Amino acid sequence: MNKHLKTNLLGLALIHQFESCRLNAYLCPAGVWTIGYGCTYYENGAPVKRGEKITKERADELFAVVLRGFEEKVKRAVTAPLTLNQFSALVSFTFNCGEANFRKSTLLRKVNANPADKTIAAEFAKWKNGGGKELPGLVRRRKAESDLYFS
Repeated sequence: MNKHLKTNLLGLALIHQFESCRLNAYLCPAGVWTIGYGCTYYENGAPVKRGEKITKERADELFAVVLRGFEEKVKRAVTAPLTLNQFSALVSFTFNCGEANFRKSTLLRKVNANPADKTIAAEFAKWKNGGGKELPGLVRRRKAESDLYFS
């Protein structure tokens, strides 16, 4: 049903805006080593480690591969038909929050029950904490994802 979907330019821009590109490994607010455009692991599944560095070209390559994986995860989890903007917003969310959190979320349950349900916006907004505290960047990101989802 959603097998043909790929993250659109609006979704890519959203992820790039909020992740930015960092060529040196850094600890994200949740305490996970991260590199490039918010990647916490490499293509082979190896985690990012302290002290690692990559080039901009490598960051772009890594992001493309990791993003495809998240697209597949969203396709497997969502059983309702989606628009391209809905799909792209959910990929951004899952890229940031992780597949396990997406799969257990009320957001996913509501999307699968009725993708047009307006209360889905409030489900995006709930995911605003990192490292145990509310982060203004996550508040803005969830609003941007919700806006894309409903556009």
